[in-house]
Amino acid sequence: MSSTSALRKSWSENDIYAPGTVGIKYVTQAHLDRVSKINHFLISAFQRCLSDIKENLSSTYLFLLTDTDGVLLAMDYSLDLEQKMKHSPIHPGMVFTAKSCGVNAISETMEKNEPVLLPPEQHENPFFQSWHCYAAPLSVGLQPAGYLDVSTINADMQSELIAIAKLIPAHMQNGYQTRLASLEKEQPSIEFTKRQLTILKMISKGLTVKAIALKLKIKECTVNHHKKVIFNKLNVQSSAEAVSIASRLSYL
Repeated sequence: MSSTSALRKSWSENDIYAPGTVGIKYVTQAHLDRVSKINHFLISAFQRCLSDIKENLSSTYLFLLTDTDGVLLAMDYSLDLEQKMKHSPIHPGMVFTAKSCGVNAISETMEKNEPVLLPPEQHENPFFQSWHCYAAPLSVGLQPAGYLDVSTINADMQSELIAIAKLIPAHMQNGYQTRLASLEKEQPSIEFTKRQLTILKMISKGLTVKAIALKLKIKECTVNHHKKVIFNKLNVQSSAEAVSIASRLSYL
């Protein structure tokens, strides 16, 4: 099971709630904290990218960044939207799947895995029916990383924002890879024993503690001990984070 699949499993079992807004779901703060930590570099790349281009925008805009499950990680918007956004249901932790909030640009690009332009009348949720939205998948190398949405309520600015949105993924990917390469140089080498690497690889494949113990013919408490040591070495608190960090540092 991948880190994304593991998070999706915990989310579907434990973490969904819908505070106050009928028809829209949000993940818990604990879940949001986990996915934000795992996607730290992506969020940073998104924020740095927007800081480079926002000063050149004169129109009303809304930028959204979600993870691969459609969970909103970060957002930015023009000053004239400040009051509107304060009273809107959009905030980090919102789930942009069609099941959560109706058909929207992000849910459509999640399904089609290609850029999607969605006019106001094609949104199912009334809140989004004044927005022209362009969403696109994000990737790092060959790996899916999340989704970007650029929206405006001004139809005349739609073409300008789409043009900008088409440039953002490459800009973000360059920033992401540069930061990751820098971190890998700064990261001291982590010494894993052969057994720890074996267990780490089994964790990455989604094996449970019980399954690992059976395959290695050791006690479950021994597997848990190795997991604790692995987590400490990677400075993480969950299997999903361990797999994500270990993958980035080329241990998997």
